[in-house]
Amino acid sequence: MIDEGLVQQTLGAALRTGGEFAEVFVEDRRSSSVRLDDGRIEELTSGRERGAGIRVVVGETTGFAHTADLSEAGLRAAAEAAAAAARGGGGGTRTVPLERRGAPAPHLVTVLPETVPKAAKVELLNRADEAARAAGGAIRQVMAGYVDGRRRILVANSDGLLASDDQVRTRLAVTAVAAGDTGMQTGYDTVAGTVGFELFDTADVEEVARRAAQRAITKLRARPAPSGQVPVVIKSGSGGMMFHEACGHGLEADLVAKSASIYRGQVGERVASPLVTLVDDGTVAREWGSLAIDDEGRPAARNVLIEDGVLTDYMWDFLRARKEGRASSGNGRRQSYKHLPMVRMTNTYLLDGDGDPDDIVADTPYGVYLAQLGGGQVNTATGDFVFGMTEAYLIEDGEITDPLRDANLIGNGPEVLRAIDAVAGDFAMIPGTCGKDGQSVPVGCGQPTLRVTGSGITIGGTAA
Repeated sequence: MIDEGLVQQTLGAALRTGGEFAEVFVEDRRSSSVRLDDGRIEELTSGRERGAGIRVVVGETTGFAHTADLSEAGLRAAAEAAAAAARGGGGGTRTVPLERRGAPAPHLVTVLPETVPKAAKVELLNRADEAARAAGGAIRQVMAGYVDGRRRILVANSDGLLASDDQVRTRLAVTAVAAGDTGMQTGYDTVAGTVGFELFDTADVEEVARRAAQRAITKLRARPAPSGQVPVVIKSGSGGMMFHEACGHGLEADLVAKSASIYRGQVGERVASPLVTLVDDGTVAREWGSLAIDDEGRPAARNVLIEDGVLTDYMWDFLRARKEGRASSGNGRRQSYKHLPMVRMTNTYLLDGDGDPDDIVADTPYGVYLAQLGGGQVNTATGDFVFGMTEAYLIEDGEITDPLRDANLIGNGPEVLRAIDAVAGDFAMIPGTCGKDGQSVPVGCGQPTLRVTGSGITIGGTAA
């Protein structure tokens, strides 16, 4: 990507005015996408972006500059700008010996998407469109999208670190709209992975489309959701984003340091049911948030955050960990070279229990079976959250019965964790995109089927 000698010179320029720590982050990103709507290809795009972000730290002050000019002059100018922002004055030259450090890739990519003809990507969407429409005459519209990306990064810093990664991600999503006497209803499904085009050697495009269409058709006969506190059985995988938002963000060390987390000062204390073990793991093969190194050059790691209900640790980026005299947990991530890294999740999930998903439903006389979550928001300082339920069913006499209309799921992260009273062994994950402070990064979320008692969560439905 870039000559190592040039990286050394850039670090030297960043340190020349008295910087205590300097870092060079180089990124080469390419992507392509195709969008189909109502049987027609509406958009087919591709792009490429290259650049470097340079960070200089002096005491508690961080200077940052980025540039798309990877020449010696361009990098030097960015380094000097970052150093000036951190602290002016000084002089002299410092040479940083760099030591390359490797980290294993979570998955070996066999078919780079950039080598696949655009026609093959278009064909995937046409197949999805046909399969969704074949699911029933009620389907009125099908929207399908394909996207792939390859992100090569190099990270070097004044501690002598030199590391690189080559991240490839591929995703297909289908949205179907059905029409009936109750109006229009929407269903959605997706398949994705930190893999190349070989994703479609095992992923069934037609099945993804059929699931999206069937969800839309089923919701045509939906009844109003109940309101109030009722037990909620959450299907494997589907609730992962709720735990990501309602619990995971509160375990990020930067929010803890700002007193913006309800989990501040609770390491070693019980914060969840003994059935709950929560992990963040960037090493899981093929999952959407997986990587070899984070965006500060630290190897991805498996970090246990809550073990048997007890809070064991937070997630850390390099600078916050350094300040506390400990190691980074490999959770320093950034959207692109134009952004500073911050503490972010990778793949965050609850571990399997020993229950049976069918038994959990059968042991629930009345409640809601949540099969798919929509978007939501959380206040990390209090743990309060609101999420949309986009696919849910009523549980009556221990059986899943009628589909429910979209409603809100309202609760508090710590209270939900404490109210989990059954966990199955059918773990699954879903891909997602996490937004924080204006930056978005790919993440994975997951959990086995589990039940939250009625005291821990509220359904904001319209039924009496």
